[in-house]
Amino acid sequence: MTTAHHGALQLKVERIEAVTPEINRYTLTASDGSWLPPFSGGSHVTVLIDTETGTRRNAYSLMSSPYDASQYQIAVRRVEDGKGGSVAMHGRVHEGDVVPVTIPANLFPLSKHARHHVFIAGGVGVTPIFAQLEELSMKNGSFEVHLAVRGPEHATLGRELRERYGDRVSVYGDEDATRLDIAAVLADRPLGTHVYVCGPARMIDDVIDQAHRQGWTDANIHFERFEDAGSTGEPFTVTLAKSGATIEVSPDQSLLEAVEESGFKLPYLCRGGACGECETEVLELDGTLDHRDDWLSERDRASNAIIMPCVSRASCTRLVINA
Repeated sequence: MTTAHHGALQLKVERIEAVTPEINRYTLTASDGSWLPPFSGGSHVTVLIDTETGTRRNAYSLMSSPYDASQYQIAVRRVEDGKGGSVAMHGRVHEGDVVPVTIPANLFPLSKHARHHVFIAGGVGVTPIFAQLEELSMKNGSFEVHLAVRGPEHATLGRELRERYGDRVSVYGDEDATRLDIAAVLADRPLGTHVYVCGPARMIDDVIDQAHRQGWTDANIHFERFEDAGSTGEPFTVTLAKSGATIEVSPDQSLLEAVEESGFKLPYLCRGGACGECETEVLELDGTLDHRDDWLSERDRASNAIIMPCVSRASCTRLVINA
């Protein structure tokens, strides 16, 4: 299996396929021909993209099968008025290129307790559902998909799912004027139903709001936003207490990645500040911590005694962690 170098896998772009006027699908393989690290449905990777203004770190859901370790597939929607990462992927990355890609992380996993899974997506938000359905199909799980698109030219990915899974997949806005009615999709669901939503922020908010109105609990509502909270920022220095090593954390890498690049290890799982696996004790701090995780309580954050190295940073003259 391929291993990460400087905190990232070096993956070859085997194929680039235009699936809509705005979206390209990229097939990535290990540059040394080895197997790729495993992942579960709902996982994403972060691609380090060289742009005219520096390196961008864009997160993309893995849409390939979790049971195929020979390749990863991601879909990238070109956003003209974005921060430049997707434009660079479309214009500067070509078949045969090698790109740095982080190890997969999963902040959008399937619920193990769900009896039925309802997926709601908009546009490119359908991508994590590909891998999730592969996983459910292997386990004979019960599911349905509701995908909204802006017209037939944007419906290719939805049609692919419909070809695989038949009438369990509904595509709105493809060949007719049918609109997705979120309230109707969520209505009168039996106990044990879970809903998953990925797409534009407004769609996510609408699903959450409608679900709450109908009495859904937060435990049964799952969503994923890629809003680039990121782990990048001003550079700082950290000292590892157990080894005495002092490590520079550059603007375009996380504390976890800097530690890994220096040859040391910290525990991790999701690499996105959600699971708590990398929680690390702060022994000394001259400055402030920039907490960006979804794990620590407000009391923990205020104490400045714990940091999540996978996403959080520091503005300081001295930081010593128990590692």
